[in-house]
Amino acid sequence: MVRIGAEEEFHVVDVESGRLVPRARAVLDRVHRPGFTTELQQSVVESNSGVHDTLDGLYTDLSGARRRLDAAASSLGLAVVAAGTVPLARISPREVTADPRYRHMADEYRKVADEQLICSAQVHVDVPDRDTAVRAMCLVSPWLPPLLALSASSPFWLGADTGYASWRTMLWQRWPTAGPAGCHADARKYDAAIDELIASGVISDAGMVYHDVRPSAHQRTLELRVCDACPRVETVVLVAGLFRALVRDACERLADHDGPLCDGPHDWLRAATWRAARSGLEGTLVDPHTRRAAPAADVLRRMRDRLRPALEASGDWETVHTLLEQALASGSAAHRLRRAAAEDDLLASVDLMVDETRGGRTVRRPAAVRRPAAPAGASRALSPLHSTAAGDTVG
Repeated sequence: MVRIGAEEEFHVVDVESGRLVPRARAVLDRVHRPGFTTELQQSVVESNSGVHDTLDGLYTDLSGARRRLDAAASSLGLAVVAAGTVPLARISPREVTADPRYRHMADEYRKVADEQLICSAQVHVDVPDRDTAVRAMCLVSPWLPPLLALSASSPFWLGADTGYASWRTMLWQRWPTAGPAGCHADARKYDAAIDELIASGVISDAGMVYHDVRPSAHQRTLELRVCDACPRVETVVLVAGLFRALVRDACERLADHDGPLCDGPHDWLRAATWRAARSGLEGTLVDPHTRRAAPAADVLRRMRDRLRPALEASGDWETVHTLLEQALASGSAAHRLRRAAAEDDLLASVDLMVDETRGGRTVRRPAAVRRPAAPAGASRALSPLHSTAAGDTVG
């Protein structure tokens, strides 16, 4: 069985104002469990799942981690939010986590580091060896922009609508090593390229290789890094199922061929990633087969169907099929957050983020009782948030 795991990052927000706050350490001090850690910014906490054979197991693990974080945050008058960005935040160079490595990054990269008020979801998939991981990167890379579109959850930045479904992607791509991974013949050549980057002084260690996909430095896995954090845990599970199928398919193709399988230069991938970040599920994507614009739903359904043998081999076909249709029907998180803000205010989108992170489905208020939009800078208490606790299975 090809095993999977995931890392999720969460913003910490104040329940009363909905604003981002640098209180990650206080939340982590109340979790009392391994698998949770800090990040570059003091406003972000990270959870690390166990390793799982099934999507059901991953779903249960991620849901439990979210419940534990929510309980810890709630006891402090805070909430945690899984999304690429939150609407209400301020930039401060003084709010980097007190760690020597993070302090160096803040000093070296300045405003790029200061503005990393962003969260992502990362997926790890088992691979046979590091050579296979490096060679598989080339085969899976054309299909990563559609996964970004599925996860897009960051339309707002510093109180304004950016016009993008994933503004996190635009902020993230300012790091010197962010973006498509490129193609390498084997692990030796890949590692030599990373060593050269470190020797140049542009990055300080291999952990700062922020490619959209990369071989893990510590585990025998291929790691997906292109996605926004996702309010709904089901979206993370869907992305994980599709990425596992991509990796499984790539590994099988590599095992059946002696020579390289790269289909040519990947210069177009940066443009395809931009398109996914701009459009999410509500516009067009660059179809990896034709390299022409096509509706996002068509690209994703073709991707799912192409991967059916790999999905069935992992027992994931029914779950992925169901979750994908649900995702396409409800639209991207960016679309849902914009709708909440348009019908009420930005804090209503925070309500929605918090509730979906908890596993609930917000019941929208009738128009007759909906509050008027709050003036810029106004704050209010978040509306009561219910949690319809997620079950133990997916699909």
